[in-house]
Amino acid sequence: MTKEEQIAALRSEPWRETLRKSMKNKERTDIPRVHMNELDATYRSHNKEEVNTGLTAEQAQQEAKRCLDCPNPTCMEGCPVSINIPTFIKNIERGEFLEAARTLKETSALPAVCGRVCPQEKQCESRCIYTLKLKKEAVGIGNLERFAADFERESGNISVPEVAASNGIKIAVVGSGPAGLSFAGDMVKRGYDVTVFEALHEIGGVLKYGIPEFRLPNHIVDVEIEALRLMGVKFVLNCIIGKTISYEDMHTDGYKGIFAASGAGLPNFMDIPGENLIGVMSSNEYLTRVNLMDAANPETDTPVLQGKNVAVIGGGNTAMDSVRTARRLGAERAIIVYRRSEEEMPARLEEVKHAKEEGIEFLTLHNPIEYIGNERGRVVQMKLQKMELGEADASGRRRPIAIEGAIETLDIDEVIVSVGVSPNPLIPRAFQGLEVTRWGTIIVNEESMQSALPDVFAGGDIVRGGATVILAMGDGRKAAAAMNDYLQSK
Repeated sequence: MTKEEQIAALRSEPWRETLRKSMKNKERTDIPRVHMNELDATYRSHNKEEVNTGLTAEQAQQEAKRCLDCPNPTCMEGCPVSINIPTFIKNIERGEFLEAARTLKETSALPAVCGRVCPQEKQCESRCIYTLKLKKEAVGIGNLERFAADFERESGNISVPEVAASNGIKIAVVGSGPAGLSFAGDMVKRGYDVTVFEALHEIGGVLKYGIPEFRLPNHIVDVEIEALRLMGVKFVLNCIIGKTISYEDMHTDGYKGIFAASGAGLPNFMDIPGENLIGVMSSNEYLTRVNLMDAANPETDTPVLQGKNVAVIGGGNTAMDSVRTARRLGAERAIIVYRRSEEEMPARLEEVKHAKEEGIEFLTLHNPIEYIGNERGRVVQMKLQKMELGEADASGRRRPIAIEGAIETLDIDEVIVSVGVSPNPLIPRAFQGLEVTRWGTIIVNEESMQSALPDVFAGGDIVRGGATVILAMGDGRKAAAAMNDYLQSK
């Protein structure tokens, strides 16, 4: 929403009514936001227990009271999966927690996941009237979503959304990350025969390999996947579409529609001297090995290096996950090295806060230009170029500029590079006829997510590059609606 659109909305009749209600309900608007309960920083920085511990029922109802049930709920405009936010929150306020969870599941396949990792502060909560007009902290929509989903799971009364009678039409999903799971849930509800093909040995994609358990426990993801399985979604593991099974094989097997959601698992590097030294790795490799391969266990077949002086290059959520993981694996000094200032960091404020509490150092306005190794080929130092900020670039952030002659050397024994990812190239190469950008992302119609191959739709990071879980899920929902229209028109 542009600034002009916001002004127009605030002048509209529904907004005036909302503001009148807020004046009449000062007992609601004067309630301070209930903040998430957390484990002690010193304790949690040495284990993989979940940092956020959730809201109590009393806290959730107190926070739900703050919702003004706006006539024009702009919070929903900020939700890529169109959750009925006022309805689920009012259910919590009334103590109808299971009904709140059912409301979430009407449009979201992964409410417990989204309640934990979705950047609500940039989505639904940024459109809350508290933020837009009252200049107060937004209603804690994400925390309430997590509460409702967790309450349902812990109660044992897990509801499974209704599905239509089978129409006999087979649909394939390539990749079991958030885009693929969201798409599969919506299509199976419509009666389609849906099979999800996953290249790895675990279902969940980036939810499993990319996000540490201290932020998103695997058992939470497993419960939401099991709900999809109970709805009728089938899963095939260790199957690489484009290698194990070709595009032509899928047609032979009777699949009438394919949703490509293979993600962006190809790590970027900086192309500087020393990147091939032992002890320099991508965040993708590091987190995948720790999260999926038990690499933190020194007795495992493929243990990961556990450095004492660890530098993580980057300022996004993946960088925060990596540096906080290194801290938990015994790093005495764990450092974020970022070429811009902290204000320009794309990571969530909550992740930055948690990292600082856990003793992570932030070395901003520095950029590595070389890694130095010892005689055994192991990294022992890195050279850093000091930076300053110039004018804003295309991203809206101020461009970092090298300060001539300002170079420092830092002793380190492990480097984790987290400077972005590129799309998985397998599907674009294996599906002849797809159109791709120069960055390797699949070109789709933005309204329908349909590719140049009419039976192939795509969404998530394979279309966007590296993006958020909730945007990928929104792509999945949009593609499901459009593919249904396409198949029914045939």
